[in-house]
Amino acid sequence: MKRNGMIGMAVLAVLAVTVSMATAGPGRGWKGSGGWGMGGGYQGMYNPATVETISGTIESIVRTVPMKGMNRGVHVTFKAEKGPVSVHLGPEWYVERLDTELKKGDSIEVKGSRVTFAGNPAIIAAEIKKGDAVLKLRDDNGIPAWAGWRR
Repeated sequence: MKRNGMIGMAVLAVLAVTVSMATAGPGRGWKGSGGWGMGGGYQGMYNPATVETISGTIESIVRTVPMKGMNRGVHVTFKAEKGPVSVHLGPEWYVERLDTELKKGDSIEVKGSRVTFAGNPAIIAAEIKKGDAVLKLRDDNGIPAWAGWRR
């Protein structure tokens, strides 16, 4: 009888864990990409039809929250031939782990989608070139390199 009771308790424990995992569902215990992933409002701003490439020098690097509900991101103010441009790189947790460090005064080439963000012109970067190093942030369709899957 004691053995049947132990088996019953084990079955109930497994059932309780299974039910709690199923009811948690996606996004309830895991924060995902902090608003930087596919399907978010920010991601929807990237437009492959407005992609351009410009060169210049980094004037400043800022960590900021681009939109309500997002995690902090890294933006650079970039001095291009036609004046300063705000370049949005990506989430702080991703950009800080890249092999190539960007700093004030670096000459870089930016490839990205020209957008209007908070009423000001900006570029959502797809690729940054610094010397021989290439930081790939998005593919040609604008899908982030930090996305866990591709459509």
